[in-house]
Amino acid sequence: MNLDFSVIPAYLDVVLLGAVWTIAITVAAALLSFVGGIILAVIALYAPLVVRLPFRLFAWLFMGTPLLLQLFLIYFGLVQIGIDLPAFVAGVVGLGLHFAVYNSELIQTSILAVDRGQMEAARTLGLSRGQALRKVVVPQAVRDVIPPIGNNMIALLKDSALVSVIGVSELTLSAQLAIGRTYRPFEFYLLAAVVYYVINLGMEAVQRRIERRIAAAR
Repeated sequence: MNLDFSVIPAYLDVVLLGAVWTIAITVAAALLSFVGGIILAVIALYAPLVVRLPFRLFAWLFMGTPLLLQLFLIYFGLVQIGIDLPAFVAGVVGLGLHFAVYNSELIQTSILAVDRGQMEAARTLGLSRGQALRKVVVPQAVRDVIPPIGNNMIALLKDSALVSVIGVSELTLSAQLAIGRTYRPFEFYLLAAVVYYVINLGMEAVQRRIERRIAAAR
C-alpha cells in the first residue's frame, strides 16, 4: 500500500473551506426547497386551473430530468436569454427547485390527510380560505412531513457535490484541487467522505431535535 496521509495537513484548510461552502449551499437550498415545496403544494391543490397547469409542467420537468442537466441549464443556458447567475446562486436555485418539487409531493399528501373539519372550523371562526390554509391546515401538514422532508435534505447534501461541475468550490471540488496538486486521490477523497459524514450526522441531530420538539408540542 502506497498511502501517505501526511499530505493532508497542508491542504486541510482548502478542504475545510470547501466544507463551509457545502454547508452554505445546503442550508440555502434546503430553505428554498422547503418554502418552495409549500408554495407548489398549495398551488397544485387550490390554484385555478390556468395557474395550476404551468406549475404541473414545471414539476414534471424537474422530476423527469437529471439534476445535473438542470444545473447546466440554469447556469449555462439562462445566459443565452440574459440571465447570468453566479455559480453559487445557480447551484442554490437548481438544488432548491429540484427538491422543492419532491417536498411539494409530500406536503400535498399531508394537506389532503388533514381532517376537512379543520378547514370548516377555521372558516366558521371567520378566517378566509387563505388564512385557514396559512394558519391551520398548512402548519399541521408540514409538521407531519418533517421526517421525510428531513430525509430529502440529507439527499440534498449528498447531491450538492454536483455543483462542483459549474465551478462552485464546495467540498468535492476542493478535494479535487488538493488531488491535482498532490496526486493523492485516495487520501483526499477519503477525507472528503469523512467530512460529508460528519455534516450528515449534524443534520440528522438537528432533524431529531426538531422532531422531538414537534412531538412535545402535540
